[in-house]
Amino acid sequence: MATTFKRTLVRQYPQSGEKITTDTLYWKNLEVPVTKKEYGAITHIDFCPVEPHYFAVTNSTRVQVYSPISLQILKSISRFKEVTYSGSFRNDGKLLVAGGDEGIIRLFDVSGKTLLRVFKGHQRPVHVTKFLMDRLHLFSGADDNSVRVWDIPTEKEVVVYEENKDYVRSGIASCASQDIILTGSYDHTVKLFDTRISESVMTVDHGHPVESVLMFPSGGIFLSAGGNVVKVWDALSGGKLLTTLCHHHKTVTCLTFCSNYQRFMSGGLDRHVKIYDVSSYQVVHTLDYPGAVISLGSAPDDSLVVVGTAEGLLSIQKRKPDGEPVKMKKKPVSFRYALKGKTYIPNKGDHVVEHKRREHLAKYDKYFKRFEHSKALDAALSPINRRTKPEIPMSVLQELIRRSGIRAALAGYSETQQTIIIKFIQRNISNPNYLPVLLDVANLVLDLYSDQLGQSSMVDKAVQELKEAVDMEVKYMKTLYEMIGMMDTLFSASAHTDQSLLNGQASPVNLTPSAAAQNT
Repeated sequence: MATTFKRTLVRQYPQSGEKITTDTLYWKNLEVPVTKKEYGAITHIDFCPVEPHYFAVTNSTRVQVYSPISLQILKSISRFKEVTYSGSFRNDGKLLVAGGDEGIIRLFDVSGKTLLRVFKGHQRPVHVTKFLMDRLHLFSGADDNSVRVWDIPTEKEVVVYEENKDYVRSGIASCASQDIILTGSYDHTVKLFDTRISESVMTVDHGHPVESVLMFPSGGIFLSAGGNVVKVWDALSGGKLLTTLCHHHKTVTCLTFCSNYQRFMSGGLDRHVKIYDVSSYQVVHTLDYPGAVISLGSAPDDSLVVVGTAEGLLSIQKRKPDGEPVKMKKKPVSFRYALKGKTYIPNKGDHVVEHKRREHLAKYDKYFKRFEHSKALDAALSPINRRTKPEIPMSVLQELIRRSGIRAALAGYSETQQTIIIKFIQRNISNPNYLPVLLDVANLVLDLYSDQLGQSSMVDKAVQELKEAVDMEVKYMKTLYEMIGMMDTLFSASAHTDQSLLNGQASPVNLTPSAAAQNT
């Protein structure tokens, strides 16, 4: 009895690139973004801390309040004559404050869009307006280089700070204290203020114009963004720099927390939003957008991610409901195997005769079944397989080697076929999973057709490109071996130093004559 034909096993190799982690799956569980075009650049996005977590979008001469359910505008506050900035909710969600190019701060009742208070005192545009935790005060930062704290009931200034030497463009109030505020300025400094004191209590140098600041709820650690870096500072240690994050290649413009303060996000002019783990400060996921990101916000429960761009595009992404079934595209079936019209369900005692479906073989397997090895290789090296499925030609080459038919399959190739196999080797020889097999195949091809070199410009060009690719791989390998050698030396020296310290032996120190004389 003849045995059934064994199909060619197509081996799947792990793809290099993004690692699939729980964070990757979590942040990929977002729906297709809803994009809205606004009149001007979207300068600020702020989520209401209380449910249902409305969000305010500041752009042009208005502040628009969106519904997180319908993603439609609920209220549009347009009591501004010039460009407005920093529309922010109070922590109870009842009031909203915003500044603008007029140098005036306006306070609104969110429910009725009623203008409640007007604060005047700044001489230049006001870019920062935030409420303090006591709900009775707010602070502002402006292009007149000043930071001012205001009493809401009386509309009067409580304290004015004029320490900055350039624009104040970012700020945040501490969640741990009703008296602590943090500001960032274009003079490269981040300043911590206590509203009970008439001057700053801490100043750190970010090294770039500061575009955004963020403070953890405990108030012990804060972040600053400017240039292409995000810096993490320890406030309890007097402003000690903990780490510098350099994952953007253009200016970082905005920061915000997400995932219940377990993650934070940064957006930049490079059109990327990076998501970091607060425990390790490592990037766990990246979101891409069609424009330069200058504002972003995330709902407290991560149900929404909203991003604003300099081009006036507002991107809103909802999180998919948990447990939502994945819709799979149904494969077309032959009428012989479909169950249309067949409603009878066999009983327990029925004898069921199942029809065995005919096995469909791939084209190269059909040639293998007829022992036509050369045609099998040609079928595997089809254009689509060479471009998108290199694992199929690789599996066929391995099967030919196993059958000892690789030489016969490659013999008698035309110029076009020689060029195809050589270019396939050149394109995939840098893949370490394919390297051993492709080296053997390349040697065999050169052995078979070396006497024909110089007779076809097409084949000669392909061989030259293969040589350049191999030379480049050899160069990379030499560089890597040199780096491994240097790292081994460093690790060995470090281990020797640690062992000496454990044994209580001091490392030898070379002293100059003057230093030795001073020691004696």
